[in-house]
Amino acid sequence: MNILFVLEYYPPHIGGAEVLFENLCQGLVARGHDVTVLTLRLPDTSPFEVINGVNVHRLKVPNKGARYWFTFLAVPKAFRLARRADLVHTTTYNGAFPAWLAGRLRRKTCVITVHELLGRQWKDLAGMGPLNARLHQLLERLVIALPFRRYIAVSRYAADCLKGSGVNQARITVVYNGIDSGLFSPDKNDGRAVRQKLKLNGEFVYMYYGRPGISKGAEYLVQAVPLIRKSVPGSKLLMILARDPPDRYDNIRRMMKDLAVEDAIILLPPVPRPELPGYIAASDCVVVPSLSEGFGFAAAEACAMGKPVVASNVASLPEVVSGRYVLVAPRDPQALAEGVEKLFRGEVETSQPRVFSWDRCVDEYLAIYEQTTGKSAQPARP
Repeated sequence: MNILFVLEYYPPHIGGAEVLFENLCQGLVARGHDVTVLTLRLPDTSPFEVINGVNVHRLKVPNKGARYWFTFLAVPKAFRLARRADLVHTTTYNGAFPAWLAGRLRRKTCVITVHELLGRQWKDLAGMGPLNARLHQLLERLVIALPFRRYIAVSRYAADCLKGSGVNQARITVVYNGIDSGLFSPDKNDGRAVRQKLKLNGEFVYMYYGRPGISKGAEYLVQAVPLIRKSVPGSKLLMILARDPPDRYDNIRRMMKDLAVEDAIILLPPVPRPELPGYIAASDCVVVPSLSEGFGFAAAEACAMGKPVVASNVASLPEVVSGRYVLVAPRDPQALAEGVEKLFRGEVETSQPRVFSWDRCVDEYLAIYEQTTGKSAQPARP
């Protein structure tokens, strides 16, 4: 089968959606399928490259508002690439329109993966002015209103959001993302080297990693640091923080300075993904203060590592966390601080570990491709 992905971002861009599509595309190639990706061109990347068998076309657009330019400038290229495709696959938000239009013009099946829908939450997100929030809410509605053949939700929560937005339940399928159990394995990662490198001795370390996105709640965790420092003396926040979006990254830095907690935070840039489990292993717990999550890679990866998690009791996080965890109210630094203190004292909820498999994920996507196209998902034999 020949599958075209139209995605606003693809690695080396950092994010949960990028983790999904990198693993999905490479898993499809490993099963003998032809995979092409059309995405934004990032700095220091080539217009075309083959990455682990995946044909990646990167489209150059104006830097300011790049993802929005991609919505329109990707249409001609998507139309050309869709000619050979058996199916077009896209995701929320800015790749959805060119993918759907190319599929419609070429009479190809088009499916969409939905990570999360924020709906009315747009207006409550920090840093979103009323007009900006309204425009994003409208964009979200327009994307979901496009008649895709199948809507693939990454959690039951995301599926419920789709149903609440008027999508026919018969067109919705839940496919959980996977976690690389070979990479995120407590048996294969020892945090002592990372602790030594960071000059950590016996300190209690709580970790955050990811982007400072509007729904990630990183600012609430920083606000909780003075409270945690009082209840858990000598504790350190290990914060691996991407610089995108830059304005929010700068706000986090200013907040650290204003709260005089820079000495209680180890701020690091993103590390290569193979090194990430070592930092998780070096931490005593992982904190996921998100305001909304469609899946929640950080929570699932930490749980796969056997680390306890403090997470917001919102969206998909209650269905993703397992093992040892504490769920707390979102948008509340005091609740986050109390959650970390509870975990420090060993007062945690427990459940059987959940396993999220990439093999299962790829197989379920292939089943959807077969159902929607009427073509066999088995690769042709020479």
